Amino acid sequence: MMGKNKLAILGANESITMLIDKAKRLGYETHVFAWQCGDPGEKAADHFYPISVSDKEAILEQCRKIGICGICSITSDFAAPVAAWVARNLGLPGNPERTDIVARNKYQMRKAFKEYGGIYCPAFAKTGPEFDETIVRSFHFPVIVKPTDRWGSKGITRVDKMEDLRAAVLYAVRESYEKKAIIEEFMEGPEYSAECIVYHGEPEILQFTRKMTTGSPHYIETGHIQPSDIPAGKQDFIKETVKRGVRALGITDSAAHAEFRILENGEVGFMEIGARMGGGCIGTDLTPMTTGKDYIKMVIDVACGNRPCMDIVTEPEPAEVRFIIDQRDVEEFHSVDPKRIIRRSAFDPDCDKEVVDGSTRHGYYIIKRERE
Repeated sequence: MMGKNKLAILGANESITMLIDKAKRLGYETHVFAWQCGDPGEKAADHFYPISVSDKEAILEQCRKIGICGICSITSDFAAPVAAWVARNLGLPGNPERTDIVARNKYQMRKAFKEYGGIYCPAFAKTGPEFDETIVRSFHFPVIVKPTDRWGSKGITRVDKMEDLRAAVLYAVRESYEKKAIIEEFMEGPEYSAECIVYHGEPEILQFTRKMTTGSPHYIETGHIQPSDIPAGKQDFIKETVKRGVRALGITDSAAHAEFRILENGEVGFMEIGARMGGGCIGTDLTPMTTGKDYIKMVIDVACGNRPCMDIVTEPEPAEVRFIIDQRDVEEFHSVDPKRIIRRSAFDPDCDKEVVDGSTRHGYYIIKRERE
């Protein structure tokens, strides 16, 4: 018989401890799977299994023995398809097999958007290290080059002229697991994201985030602000567009995180949509604080086949996360009124090291914002 209160969780990093703690408070027995490396979730779990998230067969075998009622992660693009695969093999709620591919591979995602229809798509092409300029002869520069299967700003470069494109392709290919890159015409406009929960194929948009980046050429995220500055009059259109994007990828039962730009012509141009919460404290911290809704509980509910509760359970409060990119950011942190600081990480003592993607940032802190 399937256990009624045994929840499998993939990963054991800092953000996962918030999922573990929430599950425990809800009465679940937590069974956590991750490569053993001393992450905090290893101790926080009721039961920890030193099995890599990449070993889905071993995770499935152990979950059969446990008799889990659901399996989930929260912010990992890598863990999301593993959780879905295990869920499908156990007859538990989760996303379909097609979503495992199109929600992780940026080229397959672009194809899915184009085939679904009614979703703006820039010109795009896929290449390996044997890059041939003829595939982009009709493109308008600038373009953006990305690995097809990575995240966290890894391997991303904006390219303004053809002669710089080959180097950017090779950089993206080096960072790619499948050694492929996607080249897209660059979409101009402010950058945002949308946090969603999807239950039985019906997406609900919880919050929009204004995303701050280093800009060209690598667009590493430097901060996230909620609520966003999207005018109220545009939000309904954007919500419906995000829902189309989520449906195009076949996301049926999980969180979803859509990253997009609002273009000058009013179109919504998606960079990507993941079958997960937004990382960088967006899903775990900002969305619950600014909506008053329990996003992590929603993820657990959906994984266990329960309709997510949309009730406001805490007083909504504007907030933002700021990332430490260099020493100036540390100095800015020290100038912030301590009463505004909600939470902070440890800061890397060597903040002069170059930040090349999201994983090499030197820390973060979350602060309350003034109400507008």
